[in-house]
Parts: sequence; structure tokens; C-alpha cells
Amino acid sequence: MRINLSNIKKAKKLLNKSECVAIPTETVYGLAGNAYSDRACKKIFKLKKRPKYNPLIVHYYNYQKLRKDCYFNDNFLKLYRRFCPGPITFILNLKKDSKISKVATNKKNTLAVRFPKHSITRNLLKELKFPLAAPSANLSSEVSAVRSSDVKEDFGKKIKYVLEGGKSSIGVESTIIDLRNKPKILRLGGLDILTIQKELHKKIIINNNPSKASTPGQLKLHYSPGIPIRLNVKKIKDEEAYLLIKKKEKTKPNYYFLSKKGDLREAAKNLYSTLRKIKKSKYKSIAVSKIPNKGLGKTINDRLIRASKL
Repeated sequence: MRINLSNIKKAKKLLNKSECVAIPTETVYGLAGNAYSDRACKKIFKLKKRPKYNPLIVHYYNYQKLRKDCYFNDNFLKLYRRFCPGPITFILNLKKDSKISKVATNKKNTLAVRFPKHSITRNLLKELKFPLAAPSANLSSEVSAVRSSDVKEDFGKKIKYVLEGGKSSIGVESTIIDLRNKPKILRLGGLDILTIQKELHKKIIINNNPSKASTPGQLKLHYSPGIPIRLNVKKIKDEEAYLLIKKKEKTKPNYYFLSKKGDLREAAKNLYSTLRKIKKSKYKSIAVSKIPNKGLGKTINDRLIRASKL
């Protein structure tokens, strides 16, 4: 996508004043503010109506800029070199003299960090003298935004500026891995766990449903369009939208397809925009056909399970 430098300058000017702006990433749009500023981080929580105990992911341009805030280890460096910038978030130990706002971390001594791949946001991060705290740019527990229009739909004029970046190419949030001790997946996301395991040459524990949320993306109710969702459905009810992984030969107006041929990457990319489309069409509920529980299918199922807990 062509980079508009005047747009980046406008976003930078607002961020320097501890204002919040929406930024594009390859996963979803983020609601960004200066991660060193208590004022900016408080605004993020207030705008999203996000629980204060739910920490924020902080976005960096590269690991050199992260060095002053977090301790590194071998597993981090291996995964960084292989997958960054990209859809993976690392939980690392914070340095005591880090300037990261305690509002962003909920006073924890750990930090969730990511290096987004989107060229516009990378250009912005390169220009800034601080990293960006940036959870997904949507109201807490609701469907994430994958287009600038989604952000405007959710927030209207409450956000000072939305940096245009087209539709997110992956369409689901980053995979979160805790690297403080033995590597552990805390949230399924846009990077397949098998590729992470292959890089580290070890099996990784998945703990994405803890009794208490301690990192981003672990809330029981999340990614919800605000209407009931039924999973693994073969027979749908009247006035119900039917969400399918791939297109059928015989279709009906209430059939919504995530992919033409059942491609899981395409399905993940279209998940949130399709949920938003169904909600706008005023259906009473959503029935979901069985989705293969492999690769990004696991991430899609995770999002739908959380979205169904109304």
C-alpha cells in the first residue's frame, strides 16, 4: 500500500500530545497511544471500556528499541529473527527502569510486545520516540476492526484520527506466547503454533483459557457481534444466519461464506467483517457449521467459542 507521509505526520503529532489514534496492522486495527504516557494509556482503557486488569500489547519498530524496556532470552531471539515483524506477541520480563506506563501493564513486571508488519504502522513507529500501546480498535468484548470504517462505526468522533491502511491482511489477532520460562501459548492467533514449535524444536503448551485473565486476549467473552452464536450446527433455525467455512453449490440469502473453497487463511481474514455484516443484517442469531480444528481453523474456533459466550 502507498504510504502517505502527511497522514503519518498527522498521527505522530497527535500521539506526541498523548492523544489516541487508530492504526492499521496486518492482524486487526489497533487503538494506539504513547506506551510511556499514563494519560494516553488511561484514554485507551476509557475509549474501549476495557477492564483495567486486562494489560495492553505494546508495539515496537524493532528489538533494538525494545532493549531498554525488556530482558531478552534465546527463545525470543530465535522467534524474533524468524517471524518478526509479524503476527506474534511475546510476554517478556520488564526492566525495573523501563518507562512503560504501569497503567498499560496493570502494575505487572511483564510486558506483551509485538512488532507489526504493516508498512504504514512500521513507518509511524520508526518516526516516534516511544512505543505504542495498541489493543484492538473496538469496544471491549465486541468484534475486532479490520477496516478503518469498522473503527469509525464503533467510535465515531471519539477517536481523534484513524490512519488509513486498507483491510487487514490476516484478519485475526496475533498469537501470544509467554517466553518467561518454558514457552507457553496464551492466545491462539494469526501465526500457526506448528511453525513456532518447528522453530523452537519443542512442543509448546497451550494455556489460552486460564481461570483469571492475566494477559491480553484471555477474556471469556470476546469478539462478540452481540447476538447468540451456535456452533457445529447442521440444521439452522428460522431467522438465523448460517456461517459456513466454504461456499456451497446451493445457497440461500442467509448463507454467509468465509471462503470460496474452504481456505483457512481466507476464512480467518473474512471472519470479523462477516460477523459485522451479519449483525447489520438484523439476524436474531448465528449458526456456525463445523470448522476444521487445524492451523488457523483452531484460531477461528477459539474466536467463535469466545464470541458465543453471551
